[in-house]
Amino acid sequence: MKTAVEELSPTRVKLTVEVPFDELRPSMDAAYKKVAQQVRVPGFRPGKVPARIIEQRFGRAVVLEETLNDAVPKLYGQAVDEADVFPVSQPDIEVTKIDDGEQIEFTAEVDIRPNFEVPDYQGIEVTVDSAEVSDEDVNAQLDALRQRFATLTGVERAAAKGDFVVMDLRAEIDGKNIEEQQANEVSYEVGAGSVLQGLDDALEGMSAGEEKRFKTELVGGENAGEEADVIINVKSVKEKVLPELDDEFAQLASEFDTLDELKNSIREQARRNKLIDQVVQAREKALDALLEKIDIPLPDSALKAEVDARKHNLDHQVAESGLSRDAFFRLYQTTEEERFEEFEKNSARAIKVGFVLDKIVKAEELGVSEQELTNFVVRRAMEMGVQPNELAKHLADNDQLTLAMVEIVRDKAKSVLGDAAKVVDTDGNEVDLKAIYTEINGEPVAEDEAAAEGDAGSEAKPAEDKAEA
Repeated sequence: MKTAVEELSPTRVKLTVEVPFDELRPSMDAAYKKVAQQVRVPGFRPGKVPARIIEQRFGRAVVLEETLNDAVPKLYGQAVDEADVFPVSQPDIEVTKIDDGEQIEFTAEVDIRPNFEVPDYQGIEVTVDSAEVSDEDVNAQLDALRQRFATLTGVERAAAKGDFVVMDLRAEIDGKNIEEQQANEVSYEVGAGSVLQGLDDALEGMSAGEEKRFKTELVGGENAGEEADVIINVKSVKEKVLPELDDEFAQLASEFDTLDELKNSIREQARRNKLIDQVVQAREKALDALLEKIDIPLPDSALKAEVDARKHNLDHQVAESGLSRDAFFRLYQTTEEERFEEFEKNSARAIKVGFVLDKIVKAEELGVSEQELTNFVVRRAMEMGVQPNELAKHLADNDQLTLAMVEIVRDKAKSVLGDAAKVVDTDGNEVDLKAIYTEINGEPVAEDEAAAEGDAGSEAKPAEDKAEA
């Protein structure tokens, strides 16, 4: 087989592949067997029709077509390897010549990862947040803990922001009650920011037993987007009461006997989380600094596929929310146009990141061990709330294990970047990532686990330069 490469653009090539007929023999033998199974010829059992009879009865073109259907995708893969190109799209393949018994020729146009060099990343300077834990940090965690153990107490006054009300709601359009737009005994925190515009304003100042109506746009159901009268009837008003910060609270909210012990534990965990965050920031900022040094043209098809995938996920989220499209974007305080602009920007960065990390993976000869793949599956299964063996089977059945391994080695490449960087914190102190690995306890876990903010089980790790493939 002979392959010629023509560069159509920095991100697209045309491969011209010439293949001697001898190299088609395995595919041709398979084609005869397949056709023999499909045809019925008197005097011959299914699958036992000789090749010459098949050609006489049905023509050699049938066999050649089946041969090419089997051979060309495999030959294309070989041609890609020979040409040392990295496809990022499906190829446009055309068989341009069939010289029966001699050779065939086909062309394949495909978008590829452009050629570029990764600059030296040793000593890239990055700044990360300080790991110093302040009293405010501890108090913020204590306040969050108090919120979890707050109680609701009924009050004989009008509702204010932060209070909880129990209410009945219903909606009318032109005086007609909309059955699907009604709910009873709904508990709601005033000021929480309902997608039902006007609800918070209406509730403030209402007392138990009062009824009020206001006009708004419905956000879900068959009448989504239509203006309606919403009638709310407040059944009760309750205020949130936070527990006192004392030893009794410490015993209620933790395994500690005293408030001081609880504070010390919170301070220790906060420092641990900040150290982990320093590792994650170092890796991401080193990657950002490296990306700024490289100008990489992006294949249009890859960019379009990435943007389309994000738009598809967005459509799924909107459908799952049960909200109208306008209400969905209002809930997240954005617009569809802003999200689409964000998709374009983030998609371009994601593709560029993948190209760069893949280069580092190859240069550093990074690989994935069986244990690392197992750890990845177990961790993802825990996040998704499924059994690890179920997720492993799903990945295997859907040919996604390769994608999982790509994610693992790209995380390793990020670790390489972080470890190679010169890191200081916002106070000007040098940050030694290897010392952080030791303090955290040095257990080798994945970078994405380290990125889980606030997870007491998260760890940071040094990159493993070599791993079993």
